[in-house]
Amino acid sequence: MLESLTNPPPPRILQLAQEFAADPRPGKIDLGIGVYRDAAGRTAVLDTVKAAERRLLADQQTKTYVGLQGDPEFCRAGADLVLDGSVEPKRLASIQTPGGSGALRLLFDLVKSATPAATVWLPSPSWANHEPTLKQAGLSIGTYRYFDRSTQAVDVDGMLEDLASIPRGDTVVLHGCCHNPTGADLTARQWDRVGALLLDRGLLPLVDMAYLGFGGGIDADADAVRKLAGTLPELLLAMSFSKTFAIYRERTGLAVVVAADAAAATAASATMKNLARGNYSMPPDHGAAIVRTILCDEDLKCQWLAELQTMRRRVASMRRELATQLQRQTNGHRFDFLARQTGMFSLLGVGPDAVTRLREDHAIYAIDDGRINVAGIQAGDIEPLAAAIARVLE
Repeated sequence: MLESLTNPPPPRILQLAQEFAADPRPGKIDLGIGVYRDAAGRTAVLDTVKAAERRLLADQQTKTYVGLQGDPEFCRAGADLVLDGSVEPKRLASIQTPGGSGALRLLFDLVKSATPAATVWLPSPSWANHEPTLKQAGLSIGTYRYFDRSTQAVDVDGMLEDLASIPRGDTVVLHGCCHNPTGADLTARQWDRVGALLLDRGLLPLVDMAYLGFGGGIDADADAVRKLAGTLPELLLAMSFSKTFAIYRERTGLAVVVAADAAAATAASATMKNLARGNYSMPPDHGAAIVRTILCDEDLKCQWLAELQTMRRRVASMRRELATQLQRQTNGHRFDFLARQTGMFSLLGVGPDAVTRLREDHAIYAIDDGRINVAGIQAGDIEPLAAAIARVLE
């Protein structure tokens, strides 16, 4: 049987990481893997995470299974972090998952169970793993316009025009904040227009919230989702805690359903548990226990919010400094968009040939489409990075 299998190529981002690790050149710069790095170049463990782990080590009495839903207190606290009372609790169903990717897959499976013939619509472009995960779930995939590469901003008119033509009952994937890979987000007014259209067309939003707090802070980043949840009859929410708490390897996620009423929420909860049972069974506990410990302790939560603010401000500073240095190196304003965008990622707006030259001639590693991880840039990288970009554009 196995002789019929072929060797699929590894995901490009992982292949790029291997190439970077093997590159012996000094001064090489990794703009690929999407992790936050501090001023020392480390993806460090937050102090509040260490404090929570010390409590768990001292107080945890068992390592038995947490159940199909996972930790109910984590589920409640995680959902409330985004929704903040915008939905009656009886309309909510939530389940702890192995990472944000696990939350997406579980919600895609839920869509498949509820509406097998539905199409799930992705923004163009979108996170690279959305499409393969949808294919694995057996769902039809469509795309809608989102990003205007000529302006490096959201093409809101094209987006609304495309959404208006989607058949009633289909699902629309939306990035809650800090759009990956572009860094271009809707304004509050544009979100209102999208929400009104979703309601009018009877479309089901599935919000992917992977970078909560990295844009304008928790409340600013969650505002649009709270409005959608408060006005639409149904909404799906996939949350990742990897970046927000810097617990990448703990694979901590949460799938939340906002249902029309309590009966529908109960059915959604039972369905998600059944889907989880046939997929991964019980979720891992450690990361969720960390998050729950922090969110349910006011002192720890305040300390964590301060650490998150430090990360957010550092990323924003790297954006501004890179944009300024690119102005100097190119004698123009082509890259000013970097300072206007938010979150960890942006598209440089250069072609694959330029990306190849950055890698081969300057030891600068970025995804082939020009996506860069701004959150991984060091202060000492700014000038050589800008100079290299200017050179490959000559």
